Amino acid sequence: MSGVGWKEETVLSDLIIAARNVEKTYDTGKVQVHALKGVDLLVPRGEMVAIMGPSGCGKTTLLNCLSGLDEIDSGEVLIENTVLHDLPDDDRSDYRAKRMGFVFQLYNLLPVLSSVENVEMPLLVAGVKPAQARKASMEMLDVVGLVDRAHHLPTELSGGQRQRVTIARALVSEPAIVWADEPTGDLDSETAQEIIDLMTSLNKANGQTFVIVTHSREVGESAHRIVLMRDGQIEDDGLGNGTGNQAARAS
Repeated sequence: MSGVGWKEETVLSDLIIAARNVEKTYDTGKVQVHALKGVDLLVPRGEMVAIMGPSGCGKTTLLNCLSGLDEIDSGEVLIENTVLHDLPDDDRSDYRAKRMGFVFQLYNLLPVLSSVENVEMPLLVAGVKPAQARKASMEMLDVVGLVDRAHHLPTELSGGQRQRVTIARALVSEPAIVWADEPTGDLDSETAQEIIDLMTSLNKANGQTFVIVTHSREVGESAHRIVLMRDGQIEDDGLGNGTGNQAARAS
């Protein structure tokens, strides 16, 4: 894949994510933490990107700021050519519900709902008719290999099965982007590889963009490229841009 940069000839329509000079500081009242320090990042549509780096380097903060879960202090984030942070809160929430899916390390499944009920929840919230939502959710559970566990509660599933339900829930609304924060972090190595293979196959089959925060080398190796962060900055974006040399760091 050829590199892209912040140049006049950059065609934003080819990009699904365009972030420029993003700054984020957390103020606890006693100390200020500069979590993001002028971050630039471009992601073409359909790419699978792994964001890696040491703990506390700003990976999750970057994901939250790009997805609009967290406010930015300055800079600009465009998602599908929409300046996300200019949208009113309700419009931003509606946009996330329709165009984004989220996968978390600890699943965030509702414990009193079955697998299919968890998967169909975002569709029901978006106003999809119950029968249509149930049909789409069963089809997505079939895609992730869990249709036979559709009516099981999360406590009746293994960790890998729960993560598959989470992925099904993230994909059921056919989002343009799937954001994943340590999706294999709570899994054993064999199950983690199954989840990696599942995300890779879904990315290829559906052309959806995956942005994955991870410590896992296996996840990084499965992605199209690795974005390496350190101290709130992108040290290397996998395209030769950044504050350092990714290859040297990885060696």
